[in-house]
Amino acid sequence: MLNVRPAAVAGAFYPARPDALRRVLAECLESARPATLRPKALIVPHAGYIYSGPIAASAYTLLEPLRALIRRVVLLGPVHRVWVAGLALPGVAAFETPLGRVPLDQAGIAAIADLPQVTVSAAAHAEEHSLEVHLPFLQTVLADFSLIPLAVGGASPEAVAEVLERLWGGDETLIVVSSDLSHFLPYAEARQVDTATANAILNLDSHLIGEQACGAYPINGLMLAARRHGLAPHLLDMRNSGDTAGDRNRVVGYGAFAFVEAEHEHP
Repeated sequence: MLNVRPAAVAGAFYPARPDALRRVLAECLESARPATLRPKALIVPHAGYIYSGPIAASAYTLLEPLRALIRRVVLLGPVHRVWVAGLALPGVAAFETPLGRVPLDQAGIAAIADLPQVTVSAAAHAEEHSLEVHLPFLQTVLADFSLIPLAVGGASPEAVAEVLERLWGGDETLIVVSSDLSHFLPYAEARQVDTATANAILNLDSHLIGEQACGAYPINGLMLAARRHGLAPHLLDMRNSGDTAGDRNRVVGYGAFAFVEAEHEHP
């Protein structure tokens, strides 16, 4: 029997019915601002689609021209429910969403299995939304691809970057880090905090803390790897829930960023 991690937040963070889900994804992607970047890595928010879907789409629309080129996605996101030390694999063969199953890249998983910071935790993945919400977007903009999903708890930038180095690959491999920005601040204060965080990311600063971005641990590792590989960062969109579907008293910030290799910097 194939060991599959079923969708945990379908019907909550995004529609559970495939037709409704496809419609929402199409609306988000059609409204995204077109850009001509060819990313090696992305930072993308992970809230419910009514809140962060339009911001996420600004990153995922970049992948449509790369539909047949990208065959493997390394997806890192923070844990919200079950804490882990380091980076945790789910111990399954596939992830499932209302749009179908995504197979895991067993060769890539084997390539990092010996690292001490890499563990297996089905519990950390079972109800975690930070990875799952990206899959329907990826299933829409890419053709066939395999997945390496990593739930990240406490991990140093060096520990995360070491994993990324082993999985870096070529043009067939995309790295996606899942993160929202500030949480539950008044609108104006959130704008200030998130602008400072965006500037830190654009400077490839690997010292973010959780109050700036819930995905600070994987972001910091990506920043370190991005510096080593000479990636150029680009801010694609930055808004918060007060701009999309919530009130402005307590908002959550969302930013989308693309990281481009030097040879692809000027299309």
